[in-house]
Amino acid sequence: MSLRLRQVALVAESLADATGALCAALDLEIAFRDPGVGVFGLENAVMPIGDGFVEVVSPVATDAPARRYRERRGGDAGYMVMLQTDRFDADRARLEAEGVRIVWSGELPDIRGMHLHPKDTGGALLSIDEPVPAASWRWAGPDWERHVRRGRVTALRGATIGCADPPAVAARWATLLDRPVAEDAPPRIELDASFLRFVPAPTSGEEGLVGLTLAAREPLRPTTLCRTRIDFDSPPNPGGNPGTFVE
Repeated sequence: MSLRLRQVALVAESLADATGALCAALDLEIAFRDPGVGVFGLENAVMPIGDGFVEVVSPVATDAPARRYRERRGGDAGYMVMLQTDRFDADRARLEAEGVRIVWSGELPDIRGMHLHPKDTGGALLSIDEPVPAASWRWAGPDWERHVRRGRVTALRGATIGCADPPAVAARWATLLDRPVAEDAPPRIELDASFLRFVPAPTSGEEGLVGLTLAAREPLRPTTLCRTRIDFDSPPNPGGNPGTFVE
């Protein structure tokens, strides 16, 4: 049974400014702009980090849910956590048994996905997807491998969720994902070569994705982009704890 962090999404008022800052700071390249996100009132850009992805979405419709979310967070912010599974049917059955509402679902020949109602999960908007084959990822476009750059960062290692009650939210996600909470502080759920970490949110309005951990070729100082903290895990430290940072 495989479950891994495959993509995270950030929301920004200016798509050009946010993607420009990310590409410059992390040495990334835009692989895809998905016209399909227009159904959510958005425009986007997806950038590969190894075979994981960081996406920036920007509301273009006045009634886009992401616009309301950004306003609640007080500006640009982390938006969504996207996990890859190889047991989509079992995951969906377990989520429905737990009373989780599915706010969007889609089934295509090469991927199935579902977005979960954040009020039923706590923390952040969560998507669970099963691509076929497993190495593919439709949401990043047909030729994302051509846009992978490995000069500075090499993999998406972890996502940090800000919430009012980290132990309770971690326990909820553990039940929904069928993965245990590690006996660490702050609470953490270990996934395949990745992790989810749960920390206190500064205020109730700021609950959501608040941080990322990326694998880096060399120790780097933490930075903040789209009001989201980015830590760097320098090899060979696969457990998700940030490495030793240098100026």
